[in-house]
Amino acid sequence: MSNQSYGDNAIAVVGMSCRLPGGVNGPDSFWDLLVAGGDAVGEVPADRWDAETFWSDDPAAPGRAVARRGGFLDRVDGFDARFFGISPREAVAMDPQQRLVLELAWEALENAGSVPDRLRGSRAGVFVGAMADDYATLSRRAGVEAIGAFTSTGLARSVIANRVSYLLGLTGPSLVVDSGQSSALVAVHQACQALARGEVSWALAGGVNLILAPESSVAVSKFGGLSPDGRAYVFD
Repeated sequence: MSNQSYGDNAIAVVGMSCRLPGGVNGPDSFWDLLVAGGDAVGEVPADRWDAETFWSDDPAAPGRAVARRGGFLDRVDGFDARFFGISPREAVAMDPQQRLVLELAWEALENAGSVPDRLRGSRAGVFVGAMADDYATLSRRAGVEAIGAFTSTGLARSVIANRVSYLLGLTGPSLVVDSGQSSALVAVHQACQALARGEVSWALAGGVNLILAPESSVAVSKFGGLSPDGRAYVFD
């Protein structure tokens, strides 16, 4: 999301982008899903993990979660590394959340009518909310022998924002906020505060979360954080 400050404290949202479950690939398709009353909750994709293997209707069952459904993006393995000047070897080591935020940042700027190459050197900030790092869990299964030159930057949550700043040559704050479920909201709040205080001339703000490993779902299930039918009942 691209923000720019106008007047004393007014803030204008001038560009947006998103990828969401249910095949949503932008604000327009998200609106269409809402208008149609669509359901974006589905089964765990087969390329993530075997839902039956890690499921049980018994909350106390070791290594099992009570839910087999959730909100999943259709594809998280596709990435045009060459477009972003990243080598194939480094792209493989990157958390898909890093790759996704790079794509969405570029799309938000295009949506705003901005030319990314002309933003280099601008006093702009990047604020991203992210609370999980499932790709790190998957990577560590390979053991210490698999650690390489790009492992550190590929798995560090802070780099999710840093890659955007580096790609665009931005000189403002570049940070990742982890406040749990409110991470994306707090990131947007931090961006608005930075704009209001005049710390940045404009900002990219948003959040990212990819469920890639069964361990995270099992962990959330164990403290009662998952609904057995994959639906939220916050206001019931």
